[in-house]
Amino acid sequence: MRKATRAQWIKCGTVSLLYIAFLIWVKSWWGVIAIPFIFDVYISKKIPWGFWKELKNPAARSIMSWVDAIVFALIAVYFVNIYIFQNYQIPSSSLEKSLLVGDYLYVSKMSYGPRVPNTPLSMPLAQHTLPLFNTKSYIEWPQWKYKRVAGFGKVQRDDIVVFNFPAGDTVATNFQQTDFYSLAYEEGKRIYPNQVDMDSLTRRQQRTVYDLYYNAGRNLIRSNPQMYGDIVVRPVDRRENYVKRCIGLPGDTLQIKQGEVYIDGKAIKSPTEMQFNYFVQTTGAYIPEELFRELGISIEDRLLMSNGTGWEENLISMGLNLRNAQGNLTPVYHLPLTRQMHETLLAHKKLISKIVIEPDEFSGQMYPQNLYSGWTRDNYGPIWIPAKGATIQLTADNLPIYERCIVAYEGNKLEVKEDGIYINGEKSDSYTFQMDYYWMMGDNRHNSADSRYWGFVPEDHVVGKPIVVWLSLDKDRGWFSGKIRWNRIFKWVDNIK
Repeated sequence: MRKATRAQWIKCGTVSLLYIAFLIWVKSWWGVIAIPFIFDVYISKKIPWGFWKELKNPAARSIMSWVDAIVFALIAVYFVNIYIFQNYQIPSSSLEKSLLVGDYLYVSKMSYGPRVPNTPLSMPLAQHTLPLFNTKSYIEWPQWKYKRVAGFGKVQRDDIVVFNFPAGDTVATNFQQTDFYSLAYEEGKRIYPNQVDMDSLTRRQQRTVYDLYYNAGRNLIRSNPQMYGDIVVRPVDRRENYVKRCIGLPGDTLQIKQGEVYIDGKAIKSPTEMQFNYFVQTTGAYIPEELFRELGISIEDRLLMSNGTGWEENLISMGLNLRNAQGNLTPVYHLPLTRQMHETLLAHKKLISKIVIEPDEFSGQMYPQNLYSGWTRDNYGPIWIPAKGATIQLTADNLPIYERCIVAYEGNKLEVKEDGIYINGEKSDSYTFQMDYYWMMGDNRHNSADSRYWGFVPEDHVVGKPIVVWLSLDKDRGWFSGKIRWNRIFKWVDNIK
């Protein structure tokens, strides 16, 4: 072995100690196999790591130098993305007006403790699909069990959290942003023209009908790959990333009354920028572009209802019946508004005739789909949020609520037979949860597909905490007409309430 200098020994020792500290932190001792390579890089130099520097062909040296730099960068990005931070772009309006479409966030993995990846062999910067190639960005083997290393804290109520979409374990590739279970259920309902009155059925009968619809829809999707794409099952860390606000913590009992959230019977403070959908009727004129911009309502969120066919009867039933000289309804818009935006519109008395909140009938089917509870998005629950180590008694009424936690998230086999409930082959009337769960909701309450629609977020799905908005782009404006929202750059997310 060649004689190493003092400086090389110091570098080798420093890098080795830092690497060992990293292995202790992530509790992953298989990584010690890399220590001999660190020793070789700095001391023994038996492996010709920089062989390409001795190549006589300058073109080959140039190419290999780029390959060397790219490989190093990919490895660095891989570890930074997993254990320290990642970038995230707000894709939808579900958190407006707290976070806006076009906000780019620095998401800290350290805040709640980074997860050791389920699928360690993956391409950095690609969540589940490689661009251009349209293939998986990860190799399914090996798959490691859930483990989270020490971080700075735990998820708190009112935190904005990035997490993997729980219902994204199964997707139809042509409908990747859609909850597969809801998609299969709705498609299955279309197959059976004569719908039954679910409220008149027993819980067992409701479950049978739900299974009938779901299985029919799933078979339809499987048999039509040209329309729906392939059905793909994804590991936890390869599911779509979502961002919502944590409303309920493990062990909480949550209820929503008239849009207001109650935890353990007490109303909690609503986000300042919380929005609801409203129907806004003018006195006759159209709302000018300047007012839309003042309110911050994007082009995508402006829907002129009175121009559509088939809406007039519904609008009149909501009291939006003002007509112009020609006998037609004056313009009626469907808009998401915060309380401040609502007050601003009402102040324009010469322009605005009436504002009516969107009725509860627009809710759609709430979670769980196989429990016909009568819950809506603004009047929901009460529902208890599972906590690690807590035990509940299983009944026909609460089994639909917690079945997905027991089966999909905690990996048990559950069967409902004539004589009771069986978990992993044993008859049981209770269950003890193995993980903590959270209740996530968007601040744009009527335009957010959240826990009200697909249920609890397990702790192993939590990705990290957005820390700061480092860039914000308005898709409705050009580069020279206000595209960059300068007032949002380097805005701390914790200051957004």
